[in-house]
Amino acid sequence: MSASEPNAPASPANWIANQPYLLLSITALCWAGNAIVGRLAAGHIAPVTLSFLRWSFAFLIILPFAWKHLVRDWAAIRSRLGIMIVLSLTGVGAFNTLQYWALEHTQALNTLLLQSAGPLFIASWSLVLLGIRLTVAQAAGIAVSLTGVLVILLHGDLTTLKNIEFNRGDLIIVVALVIFGLYSVLSLKRPAIHGLSFVAFTFGAGAACLIPVLIWELVSRPAMVIDRTNLLTLFYVAVFPSTVAYLCFNRGVQLIGANRAAPFFHLMPVFGTAMSIVFLGEHPQAFHFIGFALVLTGVFVASRKPQTPNSGPPPAVT
Repeated sequence: MSASEPNAPASPANWIANQPYLLLSITALCWAGNAIVGRLAAGHIAPVTLSFLRWSFAFLIILPFAWKHLVRDWAAIRSRLGIMIVLSLTGVGAFNTLQYWALEHTQALNTLLLQSAGPLFIASWSLVLLGIRLTVAQAAGIAVSLTGVLVILLHGDLTTLKNIEFNRGDLIIVVALVIFGLYSVLSLKRPAIHGLSFVAFTFGAGAACLIPVLIWELVSRPAMVIDRTNLLTLFYVAVFPSTVAYLCFNRGVQLIGANRAAPFFHLMPVFGTAMSIVFLGEHPQAFHFIGFALVLTGVFVASRKPQTPNSGPPPAVT
């Protein structure tokens, strides 16, 4: 997804590519669905297999559209090959594999609670690597939206917190979020290449990084059964949380920076709750509306452009 060229005629694609709030909302929607599908896939598709096939299929989907840009940008990619490999390993290979592994061991409630801490890890990496501090508005917005997430997940009853038991899966999710926070911040240091070149390379390289672990998993765990459910699962994770979401997320971070993009993580449990209402027939209650209002308020406050630039370097030209 790239910015429109000067004097280029307006088009829906160009308009969408320059709407960071819309792009990041689409990302959150796709990733909320990924958490649900990943949980359903647990026990049917092993985590490394699911992650490897997800990114391999996503690479094949994006390659025809990205090929001409890859050829043009190859010199720039090669000159920054180290950072590109790190981005592929962290944001594509490691994060998603750990997420699917965690979903085999932890409750959905725990996962959503911990994922809501994503902005804190991004803020920490932004401070360590870029020297960027949260503004008061960003910190307040994250706090408000995190409160909204807790209201939704705990059904308005904070006493539910005392009944949560953390396990190995929760620790894996925390490690995954630390890694994804690093990816989010380092993506601002990517070479100035087209968005399609970036995702094609990271998808392909990320899948390739998983091959040694995949071989170990195939030897130690049962192979995936090829049936309709598993194929639909692979189709979903390859198209929506991979191809669509990463194009939107990377472009959104380019436009407004990692810190201002981070609060959109809190939309994931909001969308997850909405999906439960629509697809599982759950009935909306007062705490849903209160939580939604808090989350949206927090995202709005935290993602507003600060008076002085502190959300990272200017967007790369794509």
